[in-house]
Amino acid sequence: MTDEKEQKRSLLLIHGRDFKPAADAYMELSIAAIRAGIERDCPDCLSCFDEMSKDLAWYGDLSAEVLQAAGKTYDEELDVGDRRNALSALSLLTPRKKFGIRLYDQLPGKSALPEFFMDIGAPLLGAIGFRMPVLGKIAKDFAAYLDNQEYAEEARRRLREKLCAMMDRGDKIMLMTHGTGSVVAYDVLWELSNDTETYPEYGQFKVDQWLTLGSPLGDRVVQKRLLGAKEADDSRFPSNVISWHNLSAEDDYTCHDTTLADDFKKMMLQRRVSAVHDYRMFNLAVRYGKSNPHSSIGYYIHPRTTKIIGDWFAGT
Repeated sequence: MTDEKEQKRSLLLIHGRDFKPAADAYMELSIAAIRAGIERDCPDCLSCFDEMSKDLAWYGDLSAEVLQAAGKTYDEELDVGDRRNALSALSLLTPRKKFGIRLYDQLPGKSALPEFFMDIGAPLLGAIGFRMPVLGKIAKDFAAYLDNQEYAEEARRRLREKLCAMMDRGDKIMLMTHGTGSVVAYDVLWELSNDTETYPEYGQFKVDQWLTLGSPLGDRVVQKRLLGAKEADDSRFPSNVISWHNLSAEDDYTCHDTTLADDFKKMMLQRRVSAVHDYRMFNLAVRYGKSNPHSSIGYYIHPRTTKIIGDWFAGT
């Protein structure tokens, strides 16, 4: 493996569910949001960020196919424009202390009802076996990932190829996963660290920092569908992540279970991960004139995300 002093840093993104802009547009907006946060909070890191390798595992066409088959439509030009407007508004927020509850409570259309429903209704629905049918109604593409092997394998392949290319180069990797993309990432990480028949050459490689943003990995039904969930403890979890950072925004129903350290504490007990850090935050993104606490733009530009990146560059 490459000596740590010679390692190049690489950032790999993977998006979540629902319709997504084309890969180039999504990547451009995502990097612009992350860079705006760095410029705001730790400008000394800008040159390092600009010079590092960046890539995106994009599977938006798979989601679009499922959603369009269900009769849903998508206006990509409008979506990209609205994302740019959200980024422009968030870029004006300085200093970082503005990203708090005071401004969040002033956002138009803010509502805790979706998260409340998930907090109260999800355990009950799971207990009576309705969770997957409900999920299939409100998130058809995520349900397809969990139930459609062809869909799931193709989504994982796209991330796996990008991640393995960075590992082959011996890069120091930060993996940043939004929403249900964190489920795809978890499964790929498990494959690479446990599926020794197929990927024996990758068992020695580690992801230095894994960021899960608005992740549903705390959901019990999702946990039961993860790769390795039915395996014995010694091969149940990925073993190729050093530090795991989980960011959960207030009122983001996708991550209604906001903490992952408790759900995956066995990974630490088994020394399969050094630490799992949970952070609560306020996502100030406004999409189409309404608060959107799950917005990827809002997560990417947030001061907590920026601090994790800045600490990574500083080596702390």
